[in-house]
Amino acid sequence: MNKIGLPTCLNNPIFRQLYFAQTISLFGDALTWLGLALLAFELAGKSAPVALAGALTLRVTAFTLLSPLAGSIADRFDRKPILMVTHLGRMLLVCLLPFVQSIWQIYALVLGLNILNAFFAPTYQATIPLVTGDADYRQAIALSGTTYQILGVFGPGIAGVLALFIGARDLFFWDGLSFIIAAILIGTLPGSLRSDVAEPGNRSVGQIWADIQAGTSRLWTDAPIRYGLMMQLVASIAGAQILVNTVSYVQGTLHQTGVQYGWVMMGFGLGATGGAMAIGIYPQYRSKILTILSGGMLITASLIGANYVGLVPLIFLWSIGGFGQSLINLSLQTLIADRTPTNMQGRVYGAHFAWSHLWWAGAYPLAGWLGTTFPDRTFVYGSSIGLALLVVVHLFLSPDRFTHTHLEFSHVHTHDHDLQHHHEHLIEVEIESSHQHPHVHSQLSHSHSYTDISHQHLISHHH
Repeated sequence: MNKIGLPTCLNNPIFRQLYFAQTISLFGDALTWLGLALLAFELAGKSAPVALAGALTLRVTAFTLLSPLAGSIADRFDRKPILMVTHLGRMLLVCLLPFVQSIWQIYALVLGLNILNAFFAPTYQATIPLVTGDADYRQAIALSGTTYQILGVFGPGIAGVLALFIGARDLFFWDGLSFIIAAILIGTLPGSLRSDVAEPGNRSVGQIWADIQAGTSRLWTDAPIRYGLMMQLVASIAGAQILVNTVSYVQGTLHQTGVQYGWVMMGFGLGATGGAMAIGIYPQYRSKILTILSGGMLITASLIGANYVGLVPLIFLWSIGGFGQSLINLSLQTLIADRTPTNMQGRVYGAHFAWSHLWWAGAYPLAGWLGTTFPDRTFVYGSSIGLALLVVVHLFLSPDRFTHTHLEFSHVHTHDHDLQHHHEHLIEVEIESSHQHPHVHSQLSHSHSYTDISHQHLISHHH
């Protein structure tokens, strides 16, 4: 993606068709979530932050409870029917949203939509490395993330304009159509989307529970992934403020319309697109830990003065926040792919999807409470909480100062053995003798610390 032209991962016909299916359904999603915010404001008025926070809390609750199960199933079954069924089921439910007349109906439909989405999202994430292979999966992840953000830029703006002509409720039918088209594209993929570990005899309830535990354990015992996951908690505090309270601030405090609300959210999406593009352009030579830290600082700092600005400065601040959120999310997604064997990625992505959305399950009610209790200072308080948490996470959980990757190369190490360091060789080597042997790195990730001059080989280490 650092050259003009199509990304090389699109030369893969299976990924290309899968990517186009994702793009079409995401375009409809961009319309749907803006329509949902406008519908909540229509039905709840000044209580819209609480209503929207409730709907979004149900969303992340479904993700938290069901995503680990989805990750285990994705590792052991053909992923194509999972992706198809989740698209068609969401099509049916989203087409019911134009007919709702009360908040509880929104809650019921949002819960159903996101039960299905809890099975779709980790399955899709784990399928990217499966179909692209080691050469292209980082670029494919970045491309998918960039597309998600680009549609986040244009979708809300288009939805705001369409809402003026056709009404917010009819926006949901567009999403229903997008799900049908996406399901057709996935259904016509050649062959299956089955991981190598998906074999008969590994489908018992006990094995699935063991898979869920294995995915969660790997997520929390890997220091860089654990750090990124906790930084997503920081980002969720600020991100929930943006998603829950922006509509009331723009339409209530600034006395603007749904069109202007679409512009503000377009600014958030534009910044997120910039962050995703930065990750895609520099996938091999960036410090992932510093990138994640920078993202957390940007999204939390962007909220500090948001309660005291007009429409244009708010768009600028939200673009900074969106940039920071992308830096965290995509860096962590590539870290998981870098540090997890292919046959475990469904389980780890499922566990990650659950835990990262558990953060939002707490952040959304907090944002709703701040929005109704402190409507004039909600963004200031949200930023303060996020910044305090960021400092704690970085001081106590930062695994190192620099993490970078590089392409395969070979070199020779001089190696000294003592009584505490010994391993087997093809020929006998005496203890406390110095010797050399060749060393091959393949897409390695090296971690360097200010206080520890050793380096750790994380992916493959061949003597």
